[in-house]
Amino acid sequence: MGSTSNGIDDKVAEAVMPGRYMEMEHEGEEKTIKSKLSGLLWHGGSAYDAWFSCASNQVAQVLLTLPYSFSQLGMLSGILFQLFYGLMGSWTAYLISILYVEYRTRKGREKVDFRNHVIQWFEVLDGLLGKNWRNLGLAFNCTFLLFGSVIQLIACASNIYYINDKLDKRTWTYIFGACCATTVFIPSFHNYRIWSFLGLVMTTYTAWYLTAASLFHGQVEGVKHSGPTKLVLYFTGATNILYTFGGHAVTVEIMHAMWKPQKFKAIYLLATLYVLTLTLPSAASVYWAFGDLLLNHSNAFSLLPQTPFRDAAVVLMLIHQFITFGFACTPLYFVWEKLIGLHDCHSMCKRAAARLPVVIPIWFLAIIFPFFGPINSAVGSLLVSFTVYIIPSLAYMFTFRSAAARENAVERPPRFVGGWVGAYMLNMFVVGWVLVVGFGLGGWASLTNFVHQINTFGLFAKCYQCPPPPPGTLPIPNPSTPTPFPGGSAAHNATNPATVVSPSPAPSYFHHHRHSRP
Repeated sequence: MGSTSNGIDDKVAEAVMPGRYMEMEHEGEEKTIKSKLSGLLWHGGSAYDAWFSCASNQVAQVLLTLPYSFSQLGMLSGILFQLFYGLMGSWTAYLISILYVEYRTRKGREKVDFRNHVIQWFEVLDGLLGKNWRNLGLAFNCTFLLFGSVIQLIACASNIYYINDKLDKRTWTYIFGACCATTVFIPSFHNYRIWSFLGLVMTTYTAWYLTAASLFHGQVEGVKHSGPTKLVLYFTGATNILYTFGGHAVTVEIMHAMWKPQKFKAIYLLATLYVLTLTLPSAASVYWAFGDLLLNHSNAFSLLPQTPFRDAAVVLMLIHQFITFGFACTPLYFVWEKLIGLHDCHSMCKRAAARLPVVIPIWFLAIIFPFFGPINSAVGSLLVSFTVYIIPSLAYMFTFRSAAARENAVERPPRFVGGWVGAYMLNMFVVGWVLVVGFGLGGWASLTNFVHQINTFGLFAKCYQCPPPPPGTLPIPNPSTPTPFPGGSAAHNATNPATVVSPSPAPSYFHHHRHSRP
């Protein structure tokens, strides 16, 4: 996503780049069939591995909530926001990669060896800008990754429920929390080669299943596409898309796992372009078929009839969410290891045992806030906005604010953005837009919606957005008294279903198709 002068800077960066993370590797040992197989499946450090990691980590469970966002935004705004935030996310990921290479190069000239040490974003900020920036980056990054892991756990419970509803979603959260805890045994992003590849295959299948199943099903009777109807819904949907393309909080860890990190540059952009081929058709198709029904169903699986194809998609997404949980949680493991002094320990069993306490608060938060969909928007506006958009843009401008720093920069801004002047103007636009639209309006909308979910379902909700039980088992709420959304009168909300975002009893269509097979 940019070139250096005559390629000299790339060669300089490569020449001074110090040792990489060598855990689980043994240099100099004889290559056996076992070691070759391990290298093929386990040790990934190429540009292709980085692309698979970025693409696999970016799309994740949000694939299932984007149709919900389209119902809040409307078709046109949904498409435009995906394209806009996709490009903006690619730009800030590029900035992070440039700052990482700058940091590695400067430390390389100081003969600093990072063998058995994974560089993280807060350390890059510390090395380039000082402790205040380090603390800011550490706080936002860790909090975002913590809730990113929570979201994956919530998504696991939400998805498996559509295959087996004998257990409520809270019980499934307990079960998958224990399953996801096994990610403590994966040493680093260097060891996600096969998982990243499989993860992207799984999300590709799911995306095209959603597209095909929606088109094959056709539009439900009396379908309405009312969005956008209210500002609070509009900006809630927009911040979910902001969250979708804010998956580059682990960019530094992915780059550090590469054999030649300076080759990262355009990888995130290329990953985003592929992800758009999955998110745009699937979200548009599901919204076209079900319209305003999605306002009460944040998980797209809930409106599709149960078939072997849907069950396969659910299972594949469950496996992928396990992988993405590892992506989000592994940087937290590193921070914890460094805090307790075990990061350079060669015993993977000791490190795995030391990592387990990190999973406990994630498990607990997933049980407290099981609001699949609304929690994405809240995290997007309050955490993603700063973590991967505002802080990287400001850090880039402050790092190269002096003429000497710009003159000695390892990587100069690409010509097509207008050099240094264009890069600074683009960064100021990103900061202003995300601060006002993402954090300001998005924060207001997503928190309003999030509080509404708490007031409607309560904390520790046992089965969030589950359909009511069959008649004769438990009392069913009266469909004629929907829960009003904040900002609208009871009469208005009763006559305008597009404003009702809390799940009322499932529509008759849902009951008709719940256990049917074509």
